[in-house]
Amino acid sequence: MKSVTAYTDGACIGNPGPGGYGVVVLCDGSSEEFSAGYRRTTNNRMEILAAIKALENLLERSRVVLYSDSEYLVKAVSLGWAKKWRLKGWRRGTGEPALNPDLWERLLRLCEYHEVDFRWTRGHNGNPLNERCDRLAVRAARQHDLLIDEGYGK
Repeated sequence: MKSVTAYTDGACIGNPGPGGYGVVVLCDGSSEEFSAGYRRTTNNRMEILAAIKALENLLERSRVVLYSDSEYLVKAVSLGWAKKWRLKGWRRGTGEPALNPDLWERLLRLCEYHEVDFRWTRGHNGNPLNERCDRLAVRAARQHDLLIDEGYGK
């Protein structure tokens, strides 16, 4: 299996508001960057979408170390929260609806295909690749021709 390192970040101008994601994928000595912006979304949706896009753009099943500065994202996957929400029909332990089930479902399917090790990195702390993802995400959120986040508000 191919070994890949991915850095991801999401951004939102206002929350909710215009948002974007940024991704840097490192593999075999080369790197690729991905980003896109959305008209109205949330920061958490962009954090999850960044991880999804990092994994969706891999051309073959891979072993991935994925870095994010979102504790919500890292803990929801690595501590099994998202899997529990899915098992409970996208309900949290309190019985309240889990947020962002459309994105969590996509991410969980990708994690079942790839071997993904989610790792938290402190944001805005001088990590060059995390900082690059942040710049990509913010720039994407500030574009004029933003996409529609079809899952937002559902």
